[in-house]
Amino acid sequence: MDSYKSAINFYLLATKLKYKIRSGWDNKHWNIKGDRLESVAEHIYGTCILAIGLDSEFNLGIDLNKVIKMLVIHELGEVLIPDITPFDGITKEEKKQVEHVAFKEVLGSLIKTDELYALFAEFDAEKTVEAKVAHYCDKLEADIQAKVYQDMGLHHSLDDQEKNVVFTSPKAKEMLESAKTPFDIWYEWDKDIYADAPIFKRTLDFVKDNDTNI
Repeated sequence: MDSYKSAINFYLLATKLKYKIRSGWDNKHWNIKGDRLESVAEHIYGTCILAIGLDSEFNLGIDLNKVIKMLVIHELGEVLIPDITPFDGITKEEKKQVEHVAFKEVLGSLIKTDELYALFAEFDAEKTVEAKVAHYCDKLEADIQAKVYQDMGLHHSLDDQEKNVVFTSPKAKEMLESAKTPFDIWYEWDKDIYADAPIFKRTLDFVKDNDTNI
């Protein structure tokens, strides 16, 4: 019975991400106008679908199953902690520490806890090809969602961002000089992430140049 309890407790905790809104879209960040915003679980699903699609069309040289598994678990800690953005006053080191503690707590007493934690740690280290691809999918999915919201007309204009903590960043403020839309900020902020991943950079460019309403 203990194994049933462990599996179901893990399921019940992890699937709370279906109800947790991605903080990047909330009223402290991009303040998306829609009545229904993307959940963390929907973001996870999007990263997996993106990995499957890109792996189908391009030679990524990866173990796709491993990448998918990384993506499925990479946000588990957010069951217990906030969805922390780079603009929320927490350092990368602090964020990593609280995420790892929360991740282990969500895993609970699963028999494969060590295996799953090792996979998460590999993802976080971004050194293996699978971890790098999973990381790119994680970032690119957010960029794509920003463009989707843009094409749906759900972003506020750039002159209506006074409550957006993103613009506490001098880098973001500087981007305002040439940006025309909120997605332009996303694009400029994230494009260098894919400097060593031309397939992902060209995918971002494709999304930038094309309407996502299909």
